[in-house]
Amino acid sequence: MITVLLADDQALVRAGFRALLNAEPDIEVVAEAGDGLEAARLAAQTRPDVVLMDIRMPGVDGLEATRRIVADPALAATRVVILTTFELDEYVFEALRTGASGFLVKDTEPVELLRAVRAVAAGDALLSPSVTRRVIGEFAVPGGRGRPTAPPEEAERRLEQLTDREREVMVLVGEGLSNDEIAARLVISPATAKTHVSRTMVKLGARDRAQLVVHAYEAGLIRPGWLA
Repeated sequence: MITVLLADDQALVRAGFRALLNAEPDIEVVAEAGDGLEAARLAAQTRPDVVLMDIRMPGVDGLEATRRIVADPALAATRVVILTTFELDEYVFEALRTGASGFLVKDTEPVELLRAVRAVAAGDALLSPSVTRRVIGEFAVPGGRGRPTAPPEEAERRLEQLTDREREVMVLVGEGLSNDEIAARLVISPATAKTHVSRTMVKLGARDRAQLVVHAYEAGLIRPGWLA
């Protein structure tokens, strides 16, 4: 059973998500929060598999709540998915840097929301390459609108830990490829691809594939214009 915590300051939005999710035999909404403070508290209490987190809430917002959840060692297995009204949202990028596993726009089709919850619970990241490119282009690269990303020397220090193969794998993760697709591209087994991804994440201290993508952009291994 996939357990979900809903965090949104609009009761009607929570009710709609709850009805949709609880109708599925393998998903259960275990808690609801109306602000970030309550979301972080309930996450620590219920330890859900997935948190659907509205990013703009009064008081403690979704970004700060995500930071608190990600920083809690007891919630290492909990994945946060950011809910936003706009794809190009500065807070979305900040949330990905913090450790969110991806994001969804609130007008996502119901079937896509269900697929997303299952995918994140299984360890995948919700990062469409085309949307990620636009977000990174707006908020992570020189000339963009966002706050400064990791200093060049820090990004280079991270890369020094990686083997050439791990750098290759990091680029392919940044392009949005799955482990099976990485395996096909590099002519290795899916198990070997998964091992390379896991080792790269450990070396970089990345919580999941979403953070690995952010590291790839910050290190200059991937640039927004490179993806079609």
